Amino acid sequence: MLQIPRVTEEGRLGPVNSALVPRYGGAPTYALLPRLDEAVAAGHTPEIKVVGVPFDAGVSYRPGARFGAGHVRQSSRLLRPYNPATDTSPFAQAQVVDAGDMAVNPFHLDEAIETIQQDALDLTADGSSLLTLGGDHTIALPLLRAAAARAGGPVALLHFDAHLDTWDTYFGAEYTHGTPFRRAVEEGILDTEAISHVGTRGPLYGKKDLDDDHRLGFGIVTSSDVFRRGVDEVVDALRQRIGDRPLYISVDIDVLDPAHAPGTGTPEAGGLTSRELLEILRGLRGLDLVGADVVEVAPAYDHAEITGIAASHVAYDLITLLAERRAARKAKEDAA
Repeated sequence: MLQIPRVTEEGRLGPVNSALVPRYGGAPTYALLPRLDEAVAAGHTPEIKVVGVPFDAGVSYRPGARFGAGHVRQSSRLLRPYNPATDTSPFAQAQVVDAGDMAVNPFHLDEAIETIQQDALDLTADGSSLLTLGGDHTIALPLLRAAAARAGGPVALLHFDAHLDTWDTYFGAEYTHGTPFRRAVEEGILDTEAISHVGTRGPLYGKKDLDDDHRLGFGIVTSSDVFRRGVDEVVDALRQRIGDRPLYISVDIDVLDPAHAPGTGTPEAGGLTSRELLEILRGLRGLDLVGADVVEVAPAYDHAEITGIAASHVAYDLITLLAERRAARKAKEDAA
């Protein structure tokens, strides 16, 4: 087997060394990171796992998000180990690996949800954190179930999306990409004192959509709010609402304007810029992030990897938050 030179820092196995290996060659793992089995075989304990969920049986408009994880991985080849925005090296702070894709039944939605939940529980049984690449937004429900189970109770939620995703049913179906967060509230796995949508916009079926959403406990920061209030004010409000609760972040890539993310199933005009989204995420440093996902990348509608690149950078900053939080927790434990 060929020996692939990798960046090794703080005793952790990092990405392929792109000063020695062309970025466009080799296995397209996320950010050219080691595979889960590769890291374990080399004696490294995985702390953050990137996993794909190739599933889009819950979409209501354009399909294709089943190919999203692979597209994001391909688009992540240019990512580098040091994050200057936070002055940290996430792959040195935590052992990050690519765990491959879940094997999800594309023909049976209920079975798919059960599989995702169990796989998420299995992947985090060793105490590692999960960053999931979708897939459509249906997958957020089983991922939240697993996150709440690991956290020992309901979790706070930041939901970045053009849409509310708190509708009741589509064609009588309770489990779709437009319903996961209503189901999550009904199941008691979300802390309704600390749940918010960010970036919502566009027409709704009626004012009742907003009334129902408010009744479920969600706060709303629209894309217009971000534009008018600014990133810093929005971040302050979100941090106050979340507090020190365990937090899950779910990012539908359609939270970005189609100019920044054309490759998605239900685009809406007037969205966030990629800069605004990344700056909001960076403003969440220090919060107790327990898991995250990036979903709804549909490469058939992408061009020049615009959406894939945006999604790969969003995932990178989420990994940075996870790695920094794990490092801070370990430092606190070591000092105790």
